[in-house]
Amino acid sequence: MRIWGLGTALLLAVAGLTGAEPMAAQEAPQISESTADHSKFKELQKEFASGPEVTEACLSCHTEAATQVKHSVHWKWEFENPTTGQILGKSHVLNSFCGNVASNEARCTSCHVGYGWDDMSSPPPQEDAAVDCLVCHDTSGQYGKLATGAGHPMMSTKGKSVTGADAWVVDLKKAAQSVGEPTRQNCGTCHFYGGGGDNVKHGDLSSALYHPTKDVDVHMAEDGLNFTCETCHHSDKHVFAGSRYDVHATDPEGTGKPGMMRNDVATCESCHGNAPHDALTVTGIKLNDHTDRVACQTCHIPEFARGGVATKTRWDWSTAGKMDEHGHPLHLNEYTQGNGKELHTYLATKGDFEYGEDVVPYYSWFNGQVTYTADDETIDPSKVVEMNKIAGSSEDGRSRIWPFKRMEGRQAYDAGLNHLVYSNVWGPTTDTAFWTNFKWDKAIEAGMKAAGKEYSGEYGFVDTYMYWPITHMVAPADKALECQECHADGGRLANLAGFYMPGSQPKSVGAILGMLVFFAMFAGVALHTLIRLFTRTNGGSHD
Repeated sequence: MRIWGLGTALLLAVAGLTGAEPMAAQEAPQISESTADHSKFKELQKEFASGPEVTEACLSCHTEAATQVKHSVHWKWEFENPTTGQILGKSHVLNSFCGNVASNEARCTSCHVGYGWDDMSSPPPQEDAAVDCLVCHDTSGQYGKLATGAGHPMMSTKGKSVTGADAWVVDLKKAAQSVGEPTRQNCGTCHFYGGGGDNVKHGDLSSALYHPTKDVDVHMAEDGLNFTCETCHHSDKHVFAGSRYDVHATDPEGTGKPGMMRNDVATCESCHGNAPHDALTVTGIKLNDHTDRVACQTCHIPEFARGGVATKTRWDWSTAGKMDEHGHPLHLNEYTQGNGKELHTYLATKGDFEYGEDVVPYYSWFNGQVTYTADDETIDPSKVVEMNKIAGSSEDGRSRIWPFKRMEGRQAYDAGLNHLVYSNVWGPTTDTAFWTNFKWDKAIEAGMKAAGKEYSGEYGFVDTYMYWPITHMVAPADKALECQECHADGGRLANLAGFYMPGSQPKSVGAILGMLVFFAMFAGVALHTLIRLFTRTNGGSHD
């Protein structure tokens, strides 16, 4: 008995060292961050044949979600600027990239947060089941929309995804059971690929932000703060804060850090305040003296299109339509971006392209407002037409110097009426789409008819500029601009007028007079010092 008792004690001791603790750990309940596991929901335990079927299942619990989504810009693609009164949004504005949505619906609405919007002359489909819940909430990583499916997901391997990848068959059941808070992948699938490709449009929104390093973006870096888009662009009732159509050049609220509820998108001041630099140093004091005139982004985003993904900087539609020696549409790939991917430099369907990486921004005074050139506005084709005009000046007291991507374009216009035009570029089953027949006269006539606009029948091409405010890809503090980048002859802000910037004009009358005053003061101090030393050496007294 004593031997048995000792053996038992040893076994229990060994079990206590090796077995009991892991068993306890195994028995401990695993706590989920979410209060619901959607894989356990009865409504999601079936196979789905379409996106709308999934939405119907979602709405059986989330009864108000569809109504909320339908009040958002993401759904309506329409925005009335409260300051200018212009009706903007993707369904209305003309741009320097693919031009317009009207007549190209099924291609463009592939990134709509709904299913089946194929006619821009009508609002989006009104059925609640037409809302696409998965595009924002799928976390399975395998949900995707067909590039030409008017918002519907890929249900076969035919075609391309909105990111340009070969299509795959989406497992809707798996996607429905995975739903959660929006991730960078959800937002990036559309916003990183605006304009028809990775980082084509914005310049500071690319696939490099899926898994960025601190050098690419200090806020979104996975080994840093790991912000998602929603951290700053918080949502309320499915309406997300922030719009490039109505930017705040200065922060009107000043409080509410990322992740907290604010009336609008979080800004630099939300976390860093209006005096973010070290007030105990001369440099910090001087930098804080800039914040009412210079946007934080100007110094802390010294270049955009970083991380190995280039952005399109010029698009010339006037050269489109060339064929190769075999009579096939010509295409050339003569640009290799930082991550090694080759990019088109010419396509018969779209014309010539130019790209840039680590691009130095274009700078302008900006009060947050832009005015778009509307389709009924008379333009001067002998000059560069600004698709959107930046508002602000050095004298209005509310503008700051901001960085922008300036897109250069050459696009079609009505040579009889001197108006910008809509064009029908996509439509594989029509005889009017430019990408099918390469005939501008038919493409423009069809585009204008679809938009309900007058067309003279004559067309030409005009040079254009389009501006995109740069707010992402914030660099580490030690990569921010140095003083001499701007305070120098021909510095970064040389194109700005209406204010004096020390160091920018060293040969001007003012600068020369300033230097003369400085040397006069220095000479006076030196002379005074010499006199003091001389009189002291000779037994003199200051008194």
